[in-house]
Amino acid sequence: MTSPIPRALAAWSEAPRVRSLNLCNVRPEGRYVLCWLQQALRARDNPVIDAAICLANDLGLPVLVYHGLREDYPYASDRLHRFILGASRDLARECRQRGLACVQHVDRSDSREKGLVYRLASDSAAVFVEDQPTFVARWQAERFASRTDRAVLAVNAACLVPPAVLGDDIGSTTAFRRRHQPVRGDWLVADELHPATAPYQGALPFASDQLETCTDADIDRFVEHAAIDHSLALSPMFPIGRDGALAKLERLMDDVLPSYAAARNDATRPEGASTLSPYLHFGVVGPREIMATVEAAVAPANAKEKFADELLTWREWFHYQARALPAPERYDRISGWARDTLEAHAPDERPDLESLDAMLHGETRDETWNACQREFLIDGWMHNNLRMYWGKRIIAMTPDPKTAWATACYLNDRLSLDGRDPSTYGNIAASFGGGAPGRDGPAVYGKVPNRSDGSTRHRPGGAEWLETAARRSPPTRLASEPLPSEPYLEGKQDV
Repeated sequence: MTSPIPRALAAWSEAPRVRSLNLCNVRPEGRYVLCWLQQALRARDNPVIDAAICLANDLGLPVLVYHGLREDYPYASDRLHRFILGASRDLARECRQRGLACVQHVDRSDSREKGLVYRLASDSAAVFVEDQPTFVARWQAERFASRTDRAVLAVNAACLVPPAVLGDDIGSTTAFRRRHQPVRGDWLVADELHPATAPYQGALPFASDQLETCTDADIDRFVEHAAIDHSLALSPMFPIGRDGALAKLERLMDDVLPSYAAARNDATRPEGASTLSPYLHFGVVGPREIMATVEAAVAPANAKEKFADELLTWREWFHYQARALPAPERYDRISGWARDTLEAHAPDERPDLESLDAMLHGETRDETWNACQREFLIDGWMHNNLRMYWGKRIIAMTPDPKTAWATACYLNDRLSLDGRDPSTYGNIAASFGGGAPGRDGPAVYGKVPNRSDGSTRHRPGGAEWLETAARRSPPTRLASEPLPSEPYLEGKQDV
């Protein structure tokens, strides 16, 4: 049971995005309203910040935005760290432009801050967090809400349509699309709220790192001094921060949408994918801004419709599903029939078994799978049409279905900038048994439909593209790590 949301928020136009995480009351005597961001790292069109402003204006208080980056999140690496810090730097710059104070802490050997969120919350009237259904943002917010004496309000910033307006009874993608499409127009535009008070300039329980003033070299030094995986190289495919996201939006308008309907399933054509998913995952852009770009583009209507279906139906369907799962990254989220048939076939002979090290580095006996994996390893991203083949082949490359699931999550989450996400977990689950069961029979897979590489190999130039992609050379060799038995559910550190 949770307390009702404050009256000011209940009257807000985006109120369906907000829910309480505990029974604590708002304390009007607080010095500010705290907005603790973990993943929605943008200052504009950010419902978490806007909700905080809505309540703060009602209380006559300023908003204090906080973002911290620890060293001990799962698979912390140079690749992830630098991308996050670039987003956080621009978050601070845009907060200042909106008249908001933004403070930051980057964990490192010479600067550690234990319990910082609790200390910041102790001076607050209430705390706003993101309503994220997966990974660290979910369990840290839930743990914090259960231990603080401040009201904690979670706000959905990832979806165009707040999942709460759709109801809890949708059981298929078709039913989701049928309910989602008619209300999309209601959420394409939102009024930006303006703070009614000056930015907070009072005392803080720590010295902020002030990323706003950092150069790229300064960010590199933060990364260098962090106790993280330094062997996973940066991805030149994804420049950090808002500039990187805006370049992708421009590319979407000029290069991707005009031919999207024909090119989207062709991994050999770079214009077939927007490559926006890392920026969406870390909240550098939101679906509203992307849809505005789609509407402004000069492109065929069917291309715009198909792109909107991928962004708003499939992505938001995976977010909707994840809300109802205790842990969307766990093996038991796979449909029951798929688990039954995969486990019934677990004793089958597996001639395609590969070592984890060979899979990690894309050095298996399967050229097409290696081409897929090298995209993860080098680019930190994989074309959507390759992901299904990649995921299904892992079932045959590993000793049993549970190991296959753990391996897929490990490779996705360690290497990909859009890993650790409802969409990527949903894609993996679809590889393991999305849709209807087929005939029982194939070794290893049972009733789970298999997939060939024909959609890429049989295209003009497809075989040559796969050969070249499989031979791409990663800049470093990574250390193999043990697979987690239950990803991210053990050994959690407090905030």
